[in-house]
Formats: sequence, structure tokens, C-alpha cells
Amino acid sequence: MRTRALGDLRVWPIGLGAMPLSIEGHPGEARAMATIHAALDAGVTLVDTADSYHPPGERRGLGEELVARALASYSGATDDVLIATKGGRGRTPDGDWSVNADPGHLKRAAQESANRLGVESIGLYQLHKPDPAVPYAESLGAIRELLDDGTIRLAGISNVDTAQIHQAREILGDRLVSVQNRYSPAIRDSEAELRLCAELGLAFLPWSPLGGISRSSLDGVSEQGADPAFAAFHQVARERGVSPQRVALAWLLARSPVVVPIPGASRPESVRDSAAAAELVLEEREKELLGLTGTESPPPPPDSSAGSVDKERSVADTAGAGDG
Repeated sequence: MRTRALGDLRVWPIGLGAMPLSIEGHPGEARAMATIHAALDAGVTLVDTADSYHPPGERRGLGEELVARALASYSGATDDVLIATKGGRGRTPDGDWSVNADPGHLKRAAQESANRLGVESIGLYQLHKPDPAVPYAESLGAIRELLDDGTIRLAGISNVDTAQIHQAREILGDRLVSVQNRYSPAIRDSEAELRLCAELGLAFLPWSPLGGISRSSLDGVSEQGADPAFAAFHQVARERGVSPQRVALAWLLARSPVVVPIPGASRPESVRDSAAAAELVLEEREKELLGLTGTESPPPPPDSSAGSVDKERSVADTAGAGDG
């Protein structure tokens, strides 16, 4: 089985971004549970959530509680499933996102997340976003304390630049195992961060990985057809008889062996399609068509600010996890 490294663990090359299952517009409980169960059935072993993945005005941690219920009710084995969550962000009453990476808040938030997930130690805890009001070193110091006291087992960071990755590595050492940034066919401004992760042996978890093919949950609903700027993905999909979303995920996997995309899903059908991307190996001709040759970095994407939606999959199904 193809797996990828995340610290001292191995995970299926495609994870599940659980954000669409618990923010505004989320599906009902039965379908949300069925979606997570379908991911596990398909071999997914990384499920990503956050304490801030809840509709505005509702209880913090709804997404974590949903994931915990799904694992508890799953009929198969879950020993190898890694639940990743994040702390340091919140929701405002008007639906916006706030940031709070104060050390005291992070330590309280991590313990509350562990309680909601029903674990003594969180498998992977990620600092959701640097807080401009708090020195980054202080926020990372809180993460180090959480590692030292066993509240969390492994640490990750999100929405960061290369300098912050180096700083986190210095403070957290080899217990820093992942970086979660936005990266997709349409959004490639984390190219330097991806290269650094490959150099350091850190897993790179692209959130909203289907940009240019489908829009993120954060972008709202779109009924646009295929964006001509990304026609090559649709061409390869037609030739292979698969969805363009699957091709986009295979493209990401071909970028680097440290990449583990975490596409969102709100239906069992779409999560099965995403998980199958791990088995789609692009041929050299296809890599050239998609702007990928060998180990070279792809060229910048064509000028395109809007993603598109494949008619086989809805926006909620194909949205990426995470928030900017």
C-alpha cells in the first residue's frame, strides 16, 4: 500500500478535510457520519479538523465532536487513524474568522480538544495561524509545553512562511512534523514552503487543494463550468475516465513525496473518489501536459481568480479543508 510519512507515522496519501462537515451549509448528521466512514473504508488514515470548524454563533468544537462520534461508531479498526486538529482560530458572529494564539489560550484549547476527541493525547495538533498580536515564538512555546506534558503527541503549523517554518523547527525540533498551507493548481504561492518541507522532511498538507478545479467552502457556491485555464486537468480526466478532481490530487501527489492533500467532502461518493487519487499515477506525457516534468516545480498558473465546479461533484463535496 502506498503511504506517506508524517513524523514517525505512515498515512494514506490522501487525507480527509472535515471542515465542510461542520461549518455553515454542512450536511445532516447521518450523511456526515457516512462520509467519514466512507473515507475510512477507502483507506484514509488522516482526518483533519479544528476547534473553530463550527457555524457562527454555535458551540466551539462541533467538528471535533463529529469526528469523535464517527470514529466511535465505525465498525472497523481505527487504531491506525490519525486525527489532526488545530487551535488558535475562532469564529465571529458575522461568520468571519478570528485569531488567538495567546499561549494560555492555546494550552486551554488543546486540552478542551483532547476532551472532545476522547483522547489523552492528540495525535497531531496544529497551530492554526500566526497571531499578529502575539510573538510567534511565544505561541510555539505553548505548543512545546503541550508536547512536553503529553497533551499532544506531534505538532504542526499552518498558514506560515519559510521563516516561520525555520523558527518552529528550532523551537519544536523533530516533533514538528507538518505544515498546512493553501496550495492547489490555482494557488501556488506556497512553492517555497513546499520545497523547504521537502528539504526538512516535513509533511506538507495542502488545504483547499482543488482550487482551479473546484472552489473552497470559503468561496461560496459557484455554478461556473470548467475554467479554460485548467483545461489540461479536464483533458486528462476524460482520457482516464476519472474526475478532474482526482487528476488534480494526483498532480499534487506528483509534486513531492511529502505532499498529503486533505480535500474536503460532504458525500461518501466524493470522498471515495478523492481517496482513489492515491492509485492514479500520472504518465510522463500527462505530467508534461499538466506542467509537471520530473522533479521540476510547475510554472505559475494562468491568471485565474475563480475556480470551477465539475458537474459530477458539488462545491461542498470538493472544497478543501482549512481556512486562510
